[in-house]
Amino acid sequence: MEVFLRTLGDPGFQEGIGVDIGVNQSTVSRSLISVSEAIYRKRNNWIQFPNTNELLAAAMNKWVNIKQMPRVIGIIDCTHIKIIKPSFHGEEYVNRKGLCSMNVQATCNAKEIFTSVDTSWLGSVHNSRIWRNSLIYGIMNNNMQEAALLGDEGYGVAPWMLTPFRNPTTAIQQNYNLVHARERVIIERCFGQLKRRFPMLNYTIRLKTERIPKYIVSAFVLHNIAKHLLDPYNDFDPIEIEAHPNEQMFEGNQAEIRNRGTLLRNQLAENMFYNAIN
Repeated sequence: MEVFLRTLGDPGFQEGIGVDIGVNQSTVSRSLISVSEAIYRKRNNWIQFPNTNELLAAAMNKWVNIKQMPRVIGIIDCTHIKIIKPSFHGEEYVNRKGLCSMNVQATCNAKEIFTSVDTSWLGSVHNSRIWRNSLIYGIMNNNMQEAALLGDEGYGVAPWMLTPFRNPTTAIQQNYNLVHARERVIIERCFGQLKRRFPMLNYTIRLKTERIPKYIVSAFVLHNIAKHLLDPYNDFDPIEIEAHPNEQMFEGNQAEIRNRGTLLRNQLAENMFYNAIN
């Protein structure tokens, strides 16, 4: 898998492979793109977000059997994948660090399996905007199981989005933040494993811009397959995941959603604290 994705994203490496097997670089490139397309078509078999009340309830049960935070089904975050600056609308791909990238949103479960991935956004787009326009936002917003995702403080707190307390001042808030950080780190491990397993995702993808989203999704699919096959080579060193600036936006009923989320978080934090000391 590693060789496949490295070759797909590196024309120079493709040329070397072509020399080894007696074909030209363009033939290698076409073959790799064909394989990538085949993997991409299998994405719904390997990347599955719980999208019914029954599946959400089952996901919550699985989480609480492994972890401590109640009502959670997974973690959400974004990671930037660097690309060559496109000639068309190239400035829109430039992120806040001045690098050209795509901002990829993903969710994962407690077993470090990706449950969703969205590769449709440019590097300049903030995480919170991607979240509000994603398919899984609608699922979480309308779920009847009171299920929630864990997110960093760049996401707005909501009944279905549990974020940490900013500047916690009480033992209850500090305990909640400690548990939150310990469990949210799973998504960072997943991104780290993905980028160690497929190094081109940690450097710069050198493909036509329109091909990159499918290439990235193929890597997520192969990551999940590796997990399914109990790939022993999964103890990768962590890769630093950048902190995202806070850009919460609350308009209209969003303020009411924030208030409901804040009340829920307070209640959960209190219950977790007293359960821990009893």
